[in-house]
Amino acid sequence: MQVSVEQIAVLARKAGAAIMDVYQTDFSAYEKSDSSPLTEADLAAHRIIVAGLAEISDYPILSEESDPESVDWARRSEWDTYWLVDPLDGTKEFIKKNDEFTVNIALIDNGKPILGVVYCPPLNRIYAGVAGQGAYRQDGENFPVAIQVSSAPENDEMWKVVGSRSHGAEALEQFSAGLGCVELVSMGSSLKLCLVAEGAAHLYPRLAPTCEWDTGAAQAVVEAAGGKVLNPGLEELTYGTKEELLNPYFVVCGKVDELWAQSFKLAAKNSQHK
Repeated sequence: MQVSVEQIAVLARKAGAAIMDVYQTDFSAYEKSDSSPLTEADLAAHRIIVAGLAEISDYPILSEESDPESVDWARRSEWDTYWLVDPLDGTKEFIKKNDEFTVNIALIDNGKPILGVVYCPPLNRIYAGVAGQGAYRQDGENFPVAIQVSSAPENDEMWKVVGSRSHGAEALEQFSAGLGCVELVSMGSSLKLCLVAEGAAHLYPRLAPTCEWDTGAAQAVVEAAGGKVLNPGLEELTYGTKEELLNPYFVVCGKVDELWAQSFKLAAKNSQHK
């Protein structure tokens, strides 16, 4: 059964609407005995996505909210193609109500993300990409606009480097030290990868832990936009190839540049030893 990226975008929007129903409430109204607004929103989005994918596809589904026993390694290791889902990425951003959280849905095929949709519900913004077909951004009901990564700065132009609002500030400074003129851009959730995909930033070094569902959809967008997501060995980040769901540290870029490659390897090595 063939599934289009547009179908997945519709599904992400439905999940996002359920999240917004919770997000727009007064969090202080929740009693301690009640489920947290984060949990309520996360599970509501998870149920919508899982049910929607089951209607249009026979592929198995790995979600951050999946029952661990139903997706143990013995079963997952047999999957060639599957859906990888983070129903609500950016928990701190959700709680702080800074609008920088996303719904992430990716299709993984033989370790590679070949389709991805990243939806930011508060901004009503979609990033989507399909391997070999390109990537786009769509704001609200506007027409989708094709996106692509930017080339490296020339001469004394400024590098735009994306960093997390919550993790890895010291390692980011170490990475950026050798680049010369640097503008640091802070962002939450998988939107950081999308900034590189649309050419709004040159690099995103991730020198703190992430899980596969945090990055799969956005990596598909980055790669469809002509970019790369690379581990410290400067090899492509892969999925479903190991029991552990944690990613290695990685860097998101347009292409490899020796100016930052060695800095990334060193910063990754030093961060792992702390």
